[in-house]
Amino acid sequence: MSTSLEHLAAVAAAGVPGLAPVAVGPSPDDDADFRSAVVLDAEGRRWRVRAPVTPEAEVRLETEHLVLRSFTPAIRSRLPFLVPTAVATVEDERLHAVVHSHIEGEPLGLDALARMAAHPDPAHHRHVPSAEPLPPLSVQLGRVLAAVHALPPSLVLDADLPSYTAGQCRERRLAELRRAEATGRVPAALVGRWERVLGDDAVWGFVPRVVHGDLQEDDLVISRGRVRGVTGWTDLHVGDPADDFAWLIGARDARFAAAVLEAYAGTCRNRTFRAPDADPDPHLLDRARLDAELAVARWLVRGTDRGDAATVADAERMLAALERDVSRAARGAAGAAPDGTPGPAGTRTPGGSGAPGGSGAPGPTRTPGGSTLPRPSSPAAADTEAPDTEALDAGAVRGAAARAHGSAARAAPDGAPGTPGPAQGRSTTR
Repeated sequence: MSTSLEHLAAVAAAGVPGLAPVAVGPSPDDDADFRSAVVLDAEGRRWRVRAPVTPEAEVRLETEHLVLRSFTPAIRSRLPFLVPTAVATVEDERLHAVVHSHIEGEPLGLDALARMAAHPDPAHHRHVPSAEPLPPLSVQLGRVLAAVHALPPSLVLDADLPSYTAGQCRERRLAELRRAEATGRVPAALVGRWERVLGDDAVWGFVPRVVHGDLQEDDLVISRGRVRGVTGWTDLHVGDPADDFAWLIGARDARFAAAVLEAYAGTCRNRTFRAPDADPDPHLLDRARLDAELAVARWLVRGTDRGDAATVADAERMLAALERDVSRAARGAAGAAPDGTPGPAGTRTPGGSGAPGGSGAPGPTRTPGGSTLPRPSSPAAADTEAPDTEALDAGAVRGAAARAHGSAARAAPDGAPGTPGPAQGRSTTR
């Protein structure tokens, strides 16, 4: 498939009656499985055209197109953000490109979002008469997540998209762990750490909700300090709300995820909001942390399945870094007093052991995104910024996470509980 900007503009013109392109520019915020462009028409409207590079990417694109068509005006009116409008599909060299409405703004990196939340630009928050002052970015993100989780399950079921019980979500994570363990390349300390979380019944006693499913910073359209839109709707399903918090775990600032969760909980408590829960379950960030760490295991499995030595080596490097952080946390926990006060090493441990599930929080830990995992498992504990302890190239490791999220590695293994059937045979990635 030709992927020049001019060709993509022609695809958009073919799909949208009356569209007369006058300018076209790149849309670089897509992953490597797509070629994208933003087309400006003669009436000053902007359209985004996306062309898949592989058949797998085409399936993901068709899924997103189906989801976007399911967002009725009534549903869109309930959301504090914009969702692209699906306009057309165009067959092009045996693959199908899609045309969506374009939302003005740009994605920002995770740490840039955290900095914006902690230190907002006064110009963005200047009060405008008759307009509500702009809330901090962490509050906006909490509201975004609460609104997604309050969507009616019928949106998913009517589109024949997957729906998982809490038990199936747990079994899918366990299946991911076993597949990674079968490679013989996952350190035993990490296997034990993840097994402790998966074996804790209290952690998995949540109520499934509608979730975005593959939310990342690239899916947020930011303009002047405001979350204007959310994209990447290829994995909408009913499942674990923690899935939509996992990307936050990669921020270097340990306060960011906790601040978003606090805003999320505050939104759910608001009686004027059609909240899914009065309060999020207390183990939401524990499961989000597990998901973030298992992203490295999924990356390993992807490389192993494809015989890609470079990907396997990349994953092994990240797993080794994660194991070192867990070991340091365990040593710090051993030197801490039983009441959690700093021990000889000066390390405060909210719990005890290094398991993220309920028996204690580890020290700073790397995700495939290249940042440290926050130490606390509750907002009250999030009072310090996690130090950048690993001598890894953050950009390179974060790039590996993006590749892992943009692959079929995130899908449940064949035959695993909760795996989509033939009618739902869609990738669970963006």
